[in-house]
Amino acid sequence: MSFLVTLLAATIVALSSVYARNTSPLHLEKEIPLPGVWGRIDHFSADVRGQRLFIAALENGTVEVIDIRKGERSTEIKGLSEPQGVFYSSQNDTLYVASGGDGTLRIYDGTTLKLRQTLDFGADADNVRYDGHSGQILVGFGSGGLGLVDASGQKVATIPLKSHPESFQLEEGNSRIFVNVPKEFAVAVVDRTKHTVIVKWGLDWTFANYPMALDDADKRLFVGCRLPPRLVVLNTDSGQVVAKLPVVGDTDDVYFDLTRRFVYVIGGYGAVDVFRMSDPNHCVHTGRTKTASGARTGLFVPALDRLFVAVPHRGSQAAKVFVYQITQSG
Repeated sequence: MSFLVTLLAATIVALSSVYARNTSPLHLEKEIPLPGVWGRIDHFSADVRGQRLFIAALENGTVEVIDIRKGERSTEIKGLSEPQGVFYSSQNDTLYVASGGDGTLRIYDGTTLKLRQTLDFGADADNVRYDGHSGQILVGFGSGGLGLVDASGQKVATIPLKSHPESFQLEEGNSRIFVNVPKEFAVAVVDRTKHTVIVKWGLDWTFANYPMALDDADKRLFVGCRLPPRLVVLNTDSGQVVAKLPVVGDTDDVYFDLTRRFVYVIGGYGAVDVFRMSDPNHCVHTGRTKTASGARTGLFVPALDRLFVAVPHRGSQAAKVFVYQITQSG
């Protein structure tokens, strides 16, 4: 046993050394302060035309609204109970905020930020996604469900799951939804027209699968796991694991950059790992960028060509947002 522990430790050190030698394609452009924001920060959304970021400051009970051009906070939505998921729709200028503390989805006017209505999902409303085909909003919630909300703000259906859904992604050319269900040690594949789980895919002895990203064109799903810290790549035609790559610990957001074929893995152990897809079955590590303790969420916005990373307040570390420019190669 002691030999195996020593070997594992040596492997981790060696991988860390290799990663440290790589030159990252991420270059810090600026920092945007979040004065008075305390505790854990969760997910983001962006208003590209209005050059705004919406950030769920979970423990602070607020959604922070950032003016990207000015590099400063413009306002806050206060009085929320553990906001987790946010989505801004440019289709109808509407902001959707899912709160885990009270299980609600709040719907705001995207310009005035005035509350239009509140939908109750019972418990732990979490990630929010938009279905471009149906125009519906999907909300992961509770001990197992995806709630569907139409453009008028009405609940239209619920897709049952056996445990709480974390990140999920919708296929563009198909009716499937890929859902991380970490308590089941799997990815659940849902048919969004039949509202049912059609299959579950295992992750080859990697667990705590929270974030994910999707490459529709090459039929690849990128799943961030925390135990052990790995990026698991699955073939969405077969569900087969085609790659497992060491990554920064405590990851909570993963993004795929279609233009550069990059994958960005954001981890709370204080770094972003960047991989380049050399082909559908192989990813090459191109760099690791140091961030800050607890900085495990963010947002990649292709239209702005920027990666945003949330830094939480911890001790003398003030809350802020790191804004990264991206070069073509590491």
